[in-house]
Amino acid sequence: MPIDAPSAMRDRGSPAFAQLLAVGQRNAPGWERYEAAMRGIFERRYYTNQGPLARELEQRLQDFLGVKHAVCVTNATIGLMMASEALAISGQALVPGVCDRAVEHALAWCGVEAVACDVDPATGQICLDSAVTTIDGASVDAAVNAIIGANLWGGACDAEALASLARDRGLPVLFDSTHAFGCTVRGGRAGRFGALEVFSFSESNVLNAAGGACVATDDDELAARLRNIRSSYGAGRPVPVVKTSNGRMSEAQAAIGLLSLDDYAANQAHNQSLTDLYRARLSSIAGLRVVEPGGVDASNHQALLVELDERVFGRSRDALVERLAFDNVEARAVSRASVVARQTAALPVTARLCSSWLELPVGAHVREAMVETVCEIIARAHQEETAA
Repeated sequence: MPIDAPSAMRDRGSPAFAQLLAVGQRNAPGWERYEAAMRGIFERRYYTNQGPLARELEQRLQDFLGVKHAVCVTNATIGLMMASEALAISGQALVPGVCDRAVEHALAWCGVEAVACDVDPATGQICLDSAVTTIDGASVDAAVNAIIGANLWGGACDAEALASLARDRGLPVLFDSTHAFGCTVRGGRAGRFGALEVFSFSESNVLNAAGGACVATDDDELAARLRNIRSSYGAGRPVPVVKTSNGRMSEAQAAIGLLSLDDYAANQAHNQSLTDLYRARLSSIAGLRVVEPGGVDASNHQALLVELDERVFGRSRDALVERLAFDNVEARAVSRASVVARQTAALPVTARLCSSWLELPVGAHVREAMVETVCEIIARAHQEETAA
């Protein structure tokens, strides 16, 4: 549904946008390309179970990411569950204090308890020092048996350092790269670090395959396990597995994913231009910092985050979220992993980040004029408080 362009002058008391300006990428192919792809599926009468489009998408993802295997699945939660099972993770697994709830759900499906460490104050990515302290401080009967890294908001954690820590401790490492598709790290695409790396292709992410996902790896044995876990009768070389799932990607998902992959460069460039505009317009507002995607050579810029200093800006993060909501602008508060609330050890950086960071709209449905209006609303909110 298209979003009405903002009026040049707001009527007093009326929202700046007639419809919600939402967070999330919302990249979608044009109707003619979509219709042609769907007609092909119905003509072939092959709808799922490693059809020709799913196999083509896997090959193109392998080429794009520079990995030996890209195992496509129906969604990222299933992908994380399958990856955890393929690695035979047990006991406790380390997660960053800020991560997608799907990570904890996947671990729980495998009977694994998540334990959180703190994050970096500048980037929000997992903090290596805190990870070391958490792993080494665990008791013998509650040892950490795996590390889950998260590459968040178009940035990346220090994957090499995390993988080195995992090797030193003899632990498998799995990366949740839900937000990192297309990002480059040390000259190559994300997807090459750790034993397995999971990418999400939901509508909110820069590559859209109607909720699909893939698990990337260079390990032939892990890839074989994944393909046999993915469905009850497996695919490719048969290997013994304990659990199976119904994680097959449909041909419709693969068709949309292929079209979205064709559009990746244009969508990334659009995100970049919106990010540059936000940075330019918000830089003059005291108490705000645009969070730069750290740890990457090039970002997909699929998320725009801002850190708010309440003492300087004059409003709390939550108050600004409410103010933007009045104008039909979604501003999403960054949330912590649910495990954090259950832990007795304090994670001060996670706590501060989750009370001061917010995500603003970027994506296919956002235009530069809309960014200008959002920044004007934020500037006005600041001025109202400083003038009070």
